[in-house]
Amino acid sequence: MTTKYSKDDKMQAFVYLRDLIKPGDTVYTMIKHVSRSGMYRVIDLYIMKDNEPQRISGFAAKLLEGYDDNHEGCKAGGCGMDMGFHLVHNLGYALFGDGFECTGERCPSNDHSNGDRDYSPHMHKSGGYSLHQRRL
Repeated sequence: MTTKYSKDDKMQAFVYLRDLIKPGDTVYTMIKHVSRSGMYRVIDLYIMKDNEPQRISGFAAKLLEGYDDNHEGCKAGGCGMDMGFHLVHNLGYALFGDGFECTGERCPSNDHSNGDRDYSPHMHKSGGYSLHQRRL
């Protein structure tokens, strides 16, 4: 059963997460379920605020592939790559799709891996690489 989210639900999730998460933040992922075929995963997403983990899966799911009620996490279909990275990359793109300002030496943008050694304040075009991802 696929949950359909209204535009209003998606906008509320966007506003909440955009206020909570900033470019350069780390999103922590925890795999909760893998299907027998390996083609589907359920992954929980967390950020750290005030040295406490804060679960953001319910909000992020509205901007990503949806929420799995049985396993309580974000849906991730597919295989052949780090699906936690996939969700975090897509979340970054959903939140900062128009780009983001370089965060300095620890900036996660792929531009720096592709030759851009400028860490001074400037805009990166791809919001997908605005967030760091770490597994729990």
